[in-house]
Amino acid sequence: MSSRLIYGFHAVTAKLRHDPEAVKEIIVDVSRQDARARDLLKHAELQGVKIVGSDGKRLDGMAPGAKHQGVIARVEGGRKVAHLDDVLDTLEEPAFLLVLDGITDPRNLGACLRVADAAGVHAVIAPKDKAVGLSDVAMKTASGAAETVPYVMVTNLARTLRELKERDIWVIGTAGEATSDLYTAEWPVATAWVLGAEGEGMRRLTRETCNQLVNIPMYGTVESLNVSVAAGVCLYEARRRRP
Repeated sequence: MSSRLIYGFHAVTAKLRHDPEAVKEIIVDVSRQDARARDLLKHAELQGVKIVGSDGKRLDGMAPGAKHQGVIARVEGGRKVAHLDDVLDTLEEPAFLLVLDGITDPRNLGACLRVADAAGVHAVIAPKDKAVGLSDVAMKTASGAAETVPYVMVTNLARTLRELKERDIWVIGTAGEATSDLYTAEWPVATAWVLGAEGEGMRRLTRETCNQLVNIPMYGTVESLNVSVAAGVCLYEARRRRP
């Protein structure tokens, strides 16, 4: 079976917690003697994971240009492919989803995954075309969230949104020109929040498929927020209202 590398304390720790059987070895810079490194190694030992001591130069060669923080894990198999039906059919509470339309920057995707994890989102959905995939850069930026939040890539985003609506999941799009704002609008508990790329926003068909559009009030001179910041604002307001 093929293997791949993940790096950074957040990503490696998340993998150890959620899928320890897949972690074949952890390569650690022996100069890391701090509490964070000791905690990680203790966790790895408890899981029976092989630990290999190394130096920073070797780690730099294994992950060129990456901020590996002195820890790299070799994990078995590719990234898990999430299927939307599998996610929705196993939920024990109303759905809470994030939909990203046209996000092409891997750092923005990674940041959105991190926000989604923090807010307790059940899955992140994105189209396969005209969108960034779950690259190493996105995984690193996600700080472990790419291992914990299902990332569902779909062929036809508008059709997927219609399928969500058929499941009684309310689809809410964010748009600067929307007439109702995030803090005064009302919505059901089961929601899918749709955000487009900064500047361009959602595509026309995506926008037309939403049940509702809301705006984030802007009180300063800037006209828009970075997509991950906007995701954080919307998701935490939605989380605050959930029973």
